[in-house]
Amino acid sequence: MLFCDAMSIRPFHLAFPVIDLAETQHFYQTVLGCTLGRTSTTWIDFNLFGHQLTAHLSPAEVQPVQTNPVDGKAVPVRHWGVILDMADWEQLADRLKQHDVTFVIAPYVRFKGEIGEQATMFLLDPSGNALEFKAFRDDAAIFAS
Repeated sequence: MLFCDAMSIRPFHLAFPVIDLAETQHFYQTVLGCTLGRTSTTWIDFNLFGHQLTAHLSPAEVQPVQTNPVDGKAVPVRHWGVILDMADWEQLADRLKQHDVTFVIAPYVRFKGEIGEQATMFLLDPSGNALEFKAFRDDAAIFAS
């Protein structure tokens, strides 16, 4: 049976536009640590924590990201990423700092002491696509209201 709140997690697929494939490959493979999948002259597949990302060469599709205020920060409206466990999130934050990544929102804990407390960080890939990586101390809080 298929339904939106399935208990078993399957890999997610996301396709997104980029301006330059070589720059994109360097960022996702070297900076984020993704493994490389299939490639062509117009797209590249990456493995991001078990999920399939496909970067498509399409400069005209790349648009600036708008923001909305969340917890006193300007959060990119159009963004995507992965919810990690806390140890992996901390390790990724350290890796990104070692690569001198400029954060849109530097790693911190938001909604501290509230339902939905989470560690989060936002950054842009070389084409300006906004990425968020987050972690919850208790995964039961992911969908808590």
